[in-house]
Amino acid sequence: MIKHIVMWKFKDDVSEADKLEAKRQLEALMGVTPTLINIEVGLDVLGTDQSKDMVLYSEFQSLEDLKAYAEHPEHVKVGGFIKPRVCERHAVDYEV
Repeated sequence: MIKHIVMWKFKDDVSEADKLEAKRQLEALMGVTPTLINIEVGLDVLGTDQSKDMVLYSEFQSLEDLKAYAEHPEHVKVGGFIKPRVCERHAVDYEV
């Protein structure tokens, strides 16, 4: 199993509504991208200097399934919404 973790820092001028919309769009990928087994998206509640603003936790059976998810048109569409609103993106993918 592959676990895929992504953290984003939003640009300062991004509205709370856009943050919530990014979360909603990511969560809506469940059942749409067939290789996605599980997804959880959270918005930061502490707001410390070390905090990122949003985190995604997702699971896939294999690296090939993760690649298929990354290339899926609906995932690409969500990325198109998120990318211009963030200034940082960090990811870790690991096998268990």
